[in-house]
Amino acid sequence: MEIGLTLMIVGMVTVFIVLLIIINLSKLLISIVNKVAPEEAVKHKTAPAAAAIPQEIMAVISQTVSQVTGGKGTVAKVEKI
Repeated sequence: MEIGLTLMIVGMVTVFIVLLIIINLSKLLISIVNKVAPEEAVKHKTAPAAAAIPQEIMAVISQTVSQVTGGKGTVAKVEKI
């Protein structure tokens, strides 16, 4: 009985230590990669002047959102992708 409890505690402590090592090494790896190869700035493609969405379509979208959300949702912005 005593040997089983000792083995369980040793095993749990070993797993905990290994997890701490993995976490710290991964943090170190992330910081090294960020210093060596910083993330490039994402260039957003500027779309040509977006055509205005017709009022009928906006009304349908607004009604659909209102119906689906039970009147709690609103349409803040609609963009054509």
